Amino acid sequence: MSAYFLRRLWQMVPTMAGVVLLVFLLFNWVGGDPAYILAGKMSDAQAIANIRAQLGVDQPYPVQLWKFVQQILTFDFGNSWATGEPVSQIITSRLGPSLTVLIPLTILETGIGIALALALAFVRGSRIDRAVMVACTVGMSVSILVYIIAFQYGLAYKLGWFPVQGWGDSLGQNLLHYAPLPILIGLCVSIAPTLRLFRSFVLDEAGQDYVRTARAKGLSERRIVWVHVLRNAAIPIITHVMANLPALLIGAFLLERFFGIPGIGREVILAVERSDFPVIKAITVYVAAATMLFNLLADVLYQAVDPRVQLT
Repeated sequence: MSAYFLRRLWQMVPTMAGVVLLVFLLFNWVGGDPAYILAGKMSDAQAIANIRAQLGVDQPYPVQLWKFVQQILTFDFGNSWATGEPVSQIITSRLGPSLTVLIPLTILETGIGIALALALAFVRGSRIDRAVMVACTVGMSVSILVYIIAFQYGLAYKLGWFPVQGWGDSLGQNLLHYAPLPILIGLCVSIAPTLRLFRSFVLDEAGQDYVRTARAKGLSERRIVWVHVLRNAAIPIITHVMANLPALLIGAFLLERFFGIPGIGREVILAVERSDFPVIKAITVYVAAATMLFNLLADVLYQAVDPRVQLT
């Protein structure tokens, strides 16, 4: 196991190097000169030159690239151009609110999706199965903005069951008071595509030869589905969940924006609006690293779910 981990970590190095080089090229060649953005429209050539010297963008590209690598290795991307706050502090302070919403959302989405997919496997092809799939198609056709507006107006403003928006300093207060409505909306948006996908995974396994053999041996349908089918369908389910986890941090920006949640997604949008390159570069690199680490975690979970999987 340790040899496998070391080999996978070593394989991440060239991938991460490619990501770093791509981010550097995009922000230094395609993104334009940040000195003009920070100086404003009424600045003179001397002011722009001073800003370029302060940022270090007046130096040769190899020197700038090496500084960028040093920032990644030391987890120090300097200060935000917009607020002057250290980028590392921005990320660490914004990560908690995002995880407060996304961790319960992921657990609920995965658990409910698996339970409903297995339940539909018992009644596959029936009217209930077809009705649920039609409902999922309709649900996927509705924009998340519609869910946000409808739920905020109906459940929060009219009925007063939830706060319309806001965020506190206590984890318990946020989790029990402010986060439930964003979690509920995220669940309504994500459960339809998740259920359709998980159902396809389960039905693919339900049609395999080993399932027919188990039925021929007299095993109950419940045992076949919950033990044999679920274990084999868990591999693509784990792949789906792990691949989506890093993207969820950025993809939840609408929930964070509408509900005033000071999370990573909201911070990315603000950074793009302000052309705050240090924040954008840091989050881009960290999301890329998180994606590779979650892929490694998925491989470990494969073997935990199915001992036949060999980590080589």
